[in-house]
Amino acid sequence: MATLKEGEKAPGFTAKDQNGNMVSLSDFKGKNVILYFYPKDDTPGCTAEACSFRDNYQSLVSHGFAVIGVSTDSEKSHKKFETKYNLPFTLIADEDKVINEAYGVWGEKSMYGKTYMGTVRTTFIINATGTISNIITKVDNANATQQVLDLLG
Repeated sequence: MATLKEGEKAPGFTAKDQNGNMVSLSDFKGKNVILYFYPKDDTPGCTAEACSFRDNYQSLVSHGFAVIGVSTDSEKSHKKFETKYNLPFTLIADEDKVINEAYGVWGEKSMYGKTYMGTVRTTFIINATGTISNIITKVDNANATQQVLDLLG
C-alpha cells in the first residue's frame, strides 16, 4: 500500500465515470481538485459525505475546486447514486482498485470484530499543479466540505 504525503505529486489515473466517460486527473490540470475516496454508494456515511459536497458545491466551485468521488462500485451503481441524490460532480468507478491502491487507501478495516479489505475513507486536496496539498484521513462525513474549507484558512 503506497503511502502518499502532502507535497508529493498526485498519481495520475484514467477511469470511467458514472456516465461511462473516460476521465483522467490530467483533465483537471490548472484546477484545484477534491479527490475523495469512499467505501460504498448509497450507504449512510457515504451519502452524508456526498451530500455535504453537493450542498456546498457552488461554494467549492467558487474557490476553484473540482470534486471527484472514487469508490470500487460500478458505473451503474454510481449513476444510481448520482441520480438519487442529484450529485453535481464526477464519480469514478475503480472496480479493479488501481486508483485506491495508487493513493494508498485500499487497506484493512474492521467492523463488528471482523477484519476485511476495503476503501479507507480519505480526502486528498490536489492543487492546480497536481501536487497533494492536504490529506484528510479523519473525514467527518456530514461536514466534509467544512473540513476542506477550514484548510484553506
